[in-house]
Amino acid sequence: MRRLLRHRDARLLVVGQTLSVFGDRAMFLALGVWVKELTGSSAAAGLVFFAYAAPGLVSPVFGAVVDRVRGRPLMIGLNLAGAIVLAPLVGVHGRGQLWLIYAVTLVYGAIAWMFYSAQSAYLTRLLPPELLGDANAALQVTGEGMRLFAPLVGAGLFAAFGGPTVAALDAATFLLAALSLVAIRHREQPPVPSEHHLRAQVAAGARHIAASPGLLRIVTATAVVMLVVGFTETLVFSVIQHGLHRSPAFFGVLSSAQGLGAVGGGIVAGVMLRRHGDGRVMGLGMLLFAVGAASMLVPRVGVVLVGFTIAGCGISWAVVGYVTAVQLRTPAALQGRVSSAADVLIGVPQTVSIALGAGLVGIVDYRALVALMAAVTVACGAYLATVHLPPPSDGLVRAGDAG
Repeated sequence: MRRLLRHRDARLLVVGQTLSVFGDRAMFLALGVWVKELTGSSAAAGLVFFAYAAPGLVSPVFGAVVDRVRGRPLMIGLNLAGAIVLAPLVGVHGRGQLWLIYAVTLVYGAIAWMFYSAQSAYLTRLLPPELLGDANAALQVTGEGMRLFAPLVGAGLFAAFGGPTVAALDAATFLLAALSLVAIRHREQPPVPSEHHLRAQVAAGARHIAASPGLLRIVTATAVVMLVVGFTETLVFSVIQHGLHRSPAFFGVLSSAQGLGAVGGGIVAGVMLRRHGDGRVMGLGMLLFAVGAASMLVPRVGVVLVGFTIAGCGISWAVVGYVTAVQLRTPAALQGRVSSAADVLIGVPQTVSIALGAGLVGIVDYRALVALMAAVTVACGAYLATVHLPPPSDGLVRAGDAG
C-alpha cells in the first residue's frame, strides 16, 4: 500500500472518496431517523433504505453510461449532482414533505450506484493492475473507518440541529470530493464508441461474466453466500435479545467491533491478494465470516464480540477480493457494465435473503438460521479457497497513462 500512497492521483481519489463516504454515512443514518421522527413508523423509516437501494435494479444501464464516457468528468458531475439533490431537504419541516425525503433518497441512491461503477472502472484506467488490490483495500479501510464514527456525528447533528444540517454537511463533502477529483492530473483517453444497440450494451456485462469461467465461479459463489448473509440484518437483534440478553442499542457495540475488524482486514488485504490471488482471498474471507456467524450461537458477550471482529476482517477480504476480481477479469471497455451486472447478480440475492430472514425468524429458531448461514458460507468459502481458478488474462485491463 505504500506504493499506492506515493501515487499522487491515487491519494487524491482516496482522500476525496473518504470525505464523501463520511458525509454519506452520516446522512444515511439521519434519513431513517428523520422519517421515524416525522411518522413514528418503523416501516416508513425502512422505506428510506429501500428507496436508496431500488436504483440498483437498473444499475446495468448505469454501467452502459459509465463505459461510454470518461470516468473523471462523470465522477465530478455525480458529486456535484449529489450536493445539488440534497438542497430540497432544507425545506422539509413536517410530515407533509415526507414524499420529498423519499424522492431525494431515490435520486441519491441512483447517484451512489452510478458513482461506484464509475469509480471501479476509472481505477483500472488510473492505476496499473498490480495496484488495484491496494486501491480497493484503501477504499475499504477508509469506508469502514467512517462507519465507526460518522453515524455518531450524523445522529448528534440531527439531534442538535435537525436533518437540514446533516444534509448541508453531506453536500459539503460532495463538493470537497469533486475538488479532489478536479486536482487529479491523469489524462484519460476517451472510450471507443460502441457500435451495438443500447440494449445489447446493457446485456454485455452479464454476457462477459457468463463467458469468463473464473469470474463466473466467483460471482456465483458470492451470490449463493448472499442468499443467506442477509439473514444477519434480522438475526443480530434476536441474538442480542435472546442470546446476550441486552437491549437493541447493543447493536452499536457489535457494529463497532465489526468495523474494527474490517479496518484491520482491509489494511492487509492488498498483501493477501498478491500472495494468494482474488478467489482464494475471497474464500478465506468467507470462512472468517462463517466463524463470526457461528459465534452468535454462543451466549457470551465476549465470544460474540470477538466473532464480529473476525467477521469484519473476513468481509474486507471478501469485498476487496471481489471488486479486484471484477476489475482484473474484465476488458477495459466493459468495466462499467460488468461491475454493474455483478452488483445486480449479488444484490438481488442479498435483498431476497433480508426478506427471508425477516419472515423466517418468527417461525424458526434463530439458532437454526445462524447455523444454516454459517454452513452455506463455509461451503462457498471452502470452494473458492481450494478450487483452481483461471488467472486473469493478460491485457484485459488497460491502466492508461497512470502517473
